[in-house]
Amino acid sequence: MITLTDVLRQYGPAYLQEYGRAMPAAHRQAIEVLSRCRSGELGYALYRCTACQTWQAVPRSCGNRHCPGCQGHKTRQWLDKQIQRRLPCPYFLLTFTVPEELRRLIRSNQRAGYEAMFQSSVAALRKLAADDRYLGATDLGLLAVLHTWGRTLEYHPHIHMLVPAGGLSRNGDQWRAAPCHFLVPVWPLSAIYRAKMRDALKAAGLDEQVDPAVWRSDWVVHCEAVGDGKNCLEYLARYVFRVAISNGRLVSCDDGRVVFRYKKVGSNRWRQMALEASEFLRRFLQHVLPSGFLRVRHYGFLHASTKRSPAEIGELIEQYYSGLVERLPEEPTTTAWPAVPCPECGEPMELVKLSFTPPLALCDSG
Repeated sequence: MITLTDVLRQYGPAYLQEYGRAMPAAHRQAIEVLSRCRSGELGYALYRCTACQTWQAVPRSCGNRHCPGCQGHKTRQWLDKQIQRRLPCPYFLLTFTVPEELRRLIRSNQRAGYEAMFQSSVAALRKLAADDRYLGATDLGLLAVLHTWGRTLEYHPHIHMLVPAGGLSRNGDQWRAAPCHFLVPVWPLSAIYRAKMRDALKAAGLDEQVDPAVWRSDWVVHCEAVGDGKNCLEYLARYVFRVAISNGRLVSCDDGRVVFRYKKVGSNRWRQMALEASEFLRRFLQHVLPSGFLRVRHYGFLHASTKRSPAEIGELIEQYYSGLVERLPEEPTTTAWPAVPCPECGEPMELVKLSFTPPLALCDSG
């Protein structure tokens, strides 16, 4: 099976030679680190089978957050935690996009642009939710995830926001529930979001690079009810610890081209797209985040610094519904470090040690 590591090993050096000086440091680092993943250059992990005592040396992975082959266990851990923290109420999924005319500017100023998107979307929703005509809630719980790619790796930055259907009253002692299938009106929400983005880009010194017509056009904000939020969390988990494309979608990388699979919006049929290797790498690298930038953020009473626990919020929700809403059952945690099966008998192997020693020397020393 072709992996992203194979593509980077084969075409990464030429790409670095041609564009390396003009590339952001995070992009160069991504090529260098991901191309060494499971190659042996990063060392080995020595395993021993507890059943038949077979030894096996496994090349270590890079652990980079942009590597599609390294983040499976972190995704499961994150998903388990978020599922257990759900509140006993319905949820909404909001999506905040930016017009196509702004995408080039944001791509060239990713740290400032993404920060503006986070701050503006959160501020817009808080402002409208505090209006007594809608929620009248001054404290919301928000889980926001930055997503930057489309199905063919094109650049399409947007914020997904999973929101409980309600919030806390001004004095913080009551739950203000949203009506069924309605959180806030999206037309005024998009207008407020647009104004907040204009102010944020101006504060970042980027407003002069924006065509004024952008601030007069309609912006798109989407809002939909998503039940108890579990399926939505499973959807968001796919984007939390990897970038742009999974290894399973790669078909081939030869003759200077990379072929991968994709589905059109509204279709379940797989199609194939072939790109020149340099264009494929360009599309992939534009989704690599600035160093240290947080893709997933919690706000309001879901933030780690909040004084209220999910259990306390759940009690307020149950009080509001007068006992008609049952607390969501606690689901068993399935998180575990991925087991390595024994190549001889299939039983799980135990990790003995990590080392940069070549595999043969490792097994001889064991």
